[in-house]
Amino acid sequence: MEITFLGTGVAIPQKDRVQSGILVRLEEKPLLIDCGSGVLSRFPEAGVPHTEVDTVLLSHLHLDHVADLHPLIKANWLRGSTSMKVYGPEGTEDWFSKVLDAYEYLLEKVDVDVIELFPGKEFTPEGFDCEISCTAAKHSTPTLAYRVTGEDGEFVYSGDTEPSREIMELAVEADLLIHECSFPSSMKVTNHTTPRTLADLLEEYNKEIGSVCLTHFYPEMRGHEREAMNYLKGYFEGEVILAEDLMRLEL
Repeated sequence: MEITFLGTGVAIPQKDRVQSGILVRLEEKPLLIDCGSGVLSRFPEAGVPHTEVDTVLLSHLHLDHVADLHPLIKANWLRGSTSMKVYGPEGTEDWFSKVLDAYEYLLEKVDVDVIELFPGKEFTPEGFDCEISCTAAKHSTPTLAYRVTGEDGEFVYSGDTEPSREIMELAVEADLLIHECSFPSSMKVTNHTTPRTLADLLEEYNKEIGSVCLTHFYPEMRGHEREAMNYLKGYFEGEVILAEDLMRLEL
């Protein structure tokens, strides 16, 4: 299983970080998790044809996680690939259809199946040899954290969230937890995570999770990334990784 971070940033533009998107290659088939602005342009840089993607998981519907989904569907159509399955939380179908309705020329050209998920759902996407489960994250809008289990390993992606025991339980015995770390410890925030707010829960689940990769960095985190990594190493014995755009991890 290969994980490529297409985007590790947020809604505010930053050098070298586009918005959120993770590409997971399960054997030869890619699965895209989130598709924020700039993610589509990362495909050539990652050496992956965008037309290979026909399945997308959305953690939530904020623009920095979904803005490039419709452009991806259009780009695929322009290259002869018209089918797509989109999984997401409550409200995904209504949001997707309203945006697509604004582009009448696409309505009869593409075949998009939207499947709404709820916390506790377990499923296997068509064409994949993996199991996916989800739980609720703690954010300002319905948000799902996902666990992906394949033959070669398993990981959890938190989406946008405050630290959550439900997400930690989802990550028990996972090889990797990809967790947002939006702001430095000096800031008091809601709906997002800092190293300080993550530390206690991470310590409690220290021996039950293989490694942790931090992502979703606001500009306020610039210059504090290694500080965050070193802080969490005081609470967690496994490897702590800082995500960068186009970084690859193997499970």
